Order: sequence, then structure tokens, then C-alpha cells
Amino acid sequence: MMDFIGQALNAVGDRIEEWRKFQKAYNELLSLDDRSLADIGVTRAEIPFILRHPEDETRIRSAANENARRRAA
Repeated sequence: MMDFIGQALNAVGDRIEEWRKFQKAYNELLSLDDRSLADIGVTRAEIPFILRHPEDETRIRSAANENARRRAA
């Protein structure tokens, strides 16, 4: 029984730590101005998605770079 409680507490602690990391990254990205976000290929609307789906970050950056090339042409 104690093992189950310990595992549950560890799981709760892990979720809290994930949330804290998400909030820190979210706040840091939101503090950037639009030009800085554009320099890294991110819009404000994409911030939550990128933070929740880091495995898709490369795909998003590729699409952003392609859009930037189209605008420049």
C-alpha cells in the first residue's frame, strides 16, 4: 500500500514539475517581441502548441521558413 502511495506522489510531483517547466518556457516566449519570435520562426499563436508538442517543432519551423521565403520573393 505504501508503495502505491509513493508512486502516486511521485506522479503528482512529476506533473507539477512539467507544468512549472511549461509555464516558465511559455512566459519566456511571451516576453519576446513579435520580431524576435519571427526570427526564431514562431508566432504567438504557435507557442502553446510548440511547448505541448516539441516533437513537431522541426515541422513547424520548416513551414515557417518556407512561408518567410515566399514572403521575401
